[in-house]
Amino acid sequence: MINVKLPDGSVKSFAGPVAVAEVALAIGAGLARAALAGRVDGRIVDTSHRIEADADLAIITERDAQGIEVLRHSSAHLLAHAVKELFPEAQVTIGPVIENGFYYDFSYKRPFTPDDLAAIEKKMAEIAKRDLPVVRKLMPRDEAAKFFRAQGEAYKAEIIAAIPADQDISLYEQGNFVDLCRGPHVPSTGRLKVFKLMRVAGAYWRGDSKNEMLQRIYGTAWGKKEDQDAYLKMIEEAEKRDHRRLGTQLDLYHMQDEAPGLVFWHPKGWTVWQGIEQYMRRVYRDNGYQEVRCPQILDRSLWERTGHWENYRENMFTTASESRDYAVKPMNCPGHILVFNKGVRSYRELPLRYGEFGSCHRNEPSGALHGLMRVRGFVQDDGHIFCTEDQILDECTAFTVLLQKVYRDFGFQNVIYKVATRPAKRIGEDALWDKAERALTEALGRSGVEFELSPGEGAFYGPKIEYSLKDAIGRVWQCGTIQVDFNMPGRLGAEYVAADNTRKTPVMLHRAIVGSMERFIGILIENHAGAFPLWLAPQQVVVMSISEHQADYAEGVAQKLREAGFRASADLRNEKISYKIREHSLQKLPYQVVVGEKEKQAGNVAVRTRSGEDLGAMSFEDFVARLRMEAEALGTA
Repeated sequence: MINVKLPDGSVKSFAGPVAVAEVALAIGAGLARAALAGRVDGRIVDTSHRIEADADLAIITERDAQGIEVLRHSSAHLLAHAVKELFPEAQVTIGPVIENGFYYDFSYKRPFTPDDLAAIEKKMAEIAKRDLPVVRKLMPRDEAAKFFRAQGEAYKAEIIAAIPADQDISLYEQGNFVDLCRGPHVPSTGRLKVFKLMRVAGAYWRGDSKNEMLQRIYGTAWGKKEDQDAYLKMIEEAEKRDHRRLGTQLDLYHMQDEAPGLVFWHPKGWTVWQGIEQYMRRVYRDNGYQEVRCPQILDRSLWERTGHWENYRENMFTTASESRDYAVKPMNCPGHILVFNKGVRSYRELPLRYGEFGSCHRNEPSGALHGLMRVRGFVQDDGHIFCTEDQILDECTAFTVLLQKVYRDFGFQNVIYKVATRPAKRIGEDALWDKAERALTEALGRSGVEFELSPGEGAFYGPKIEYSLKDAIGRVWQCGTIQVDFNMPGRLGAEYVAADNTRKTPVMLHRAIVGSMERFIGILIENHAGAFPLWLAPQQVVVMSISEHQADYAEGVAQKLREAGFRASADLRNEKISYKIREHSLQKLPYQVVVGEKEKQAGNVAVRTRSGEDLGAMSFEDFVARLRMEAEALGTA
């Protein structure tokens, strides 16, 4: 007798081994039709999987996140099947699930065109309608390698050759198409109803630039058409908000080949930068941080002592002088420890909070660079808190509250919390990692927020809380972090005198709120679609004259606005006012002021908002009061 326990606690009993699909049918015909896979004792399996002993089982449908992953995985196979039917000479390589979709890499003699993509998607729909059973088979490794070589699939044979000879190979067959895969997959192609191919990009085989350039076809797949429609709408909106396009349109910054992964900030972009930096400087000041500044280049011996040279070397830029090796700092923490070490520290000084707008460089692969979001040189709102073990909870809890306020001030209301635990490649004793991970989870518990665990995603020197924010169109960006480090201070000899006059090593909390300034500005550009809130807008007001007769008055209004502390300019060009309004609207200025002869004679201003709302004529004093109220709403004026 096989007893299968279901999520609601009920048990279904069967005379002998039973397939997941049969259990679903025993529960109900509707569930059987909806079943995409099963979760047996925590492992996701095909519906054809046979349960041989008592087990816990959950039926996976499109309502489950894991069900959507199965749909996307199977859609990748559907894509490969369609390509092989249309282009038999194409070789298939790998096709994993990614966030919101999937891709498959192909080797083919010519580039795929947009017309090819349309034909492939049409063929995918045809194969799906055939409702072909998707069947898993096992084959000895050498036999599987021979099979794929006979099919002309050299890449598949190469993948198989790297698998131990004593292992059987898992294959999935749908019609005349066979693919190498661990699965699981949907029961039949007819379950794949909602998918769309998105684009083609280049990708090196195995990610190595020395290998052949393959063609990567990206697609998306969903359980319901309305979910896909919402996603495609979000993608469309994201393209309008792309910070790279808006950065050019608004004249904020540029990047060029002479400095790959590095940013040239223009006056307007640097104004936004300074708005953020000065705001964060007030955060430092108001929350007990002391600002410091440390060198950019430090001797190799320091990085060896911290563990970076061994664990992070490939990401560091290095240089040499007078027979000494140096590294350009990829992070600020060692410098802050060296500041802490100058002088005898007492427990009475703790917690000691240092902050720095520290410039860091990391040797990111060129293929990973992406506008402001992934750069090689960046500045962090970096901070380090030196404290005792007893102070960790209070410091982490207070930091979460502070971070929530900062995000609200920048227009973000939803924060997602994750605790990233020890990675395989790490330093320090497991007992210290236990203590650090426990402190972070307890701190979030004390903060009263829900959080998830991200096993193995911690830094090599300590676990961390990752704070991610959700933007205006629902995308999630990981920005803030706080990390508990029991290791690096001891490696660099940091000590304080405890209450009992013994020497102890402080705990070091690495923390950042906005993270990379460059990346945060990119996020802000996309969140606000370039229409920054008044306090951050590089230009807050433009004053436009209707004719040359109001030029002096318009310039005078702009000057008085500047004297009142606002970023204002005057547009005195001999152009139609409708042209000026349209041009400045493209620059997304918060306010446009129009002055004609009537406004000049009355000493007033006619005000338009960025949204196009006409506020009519008002006195200069009333307009300034409105600006102050809007700016001071965040306490940032």
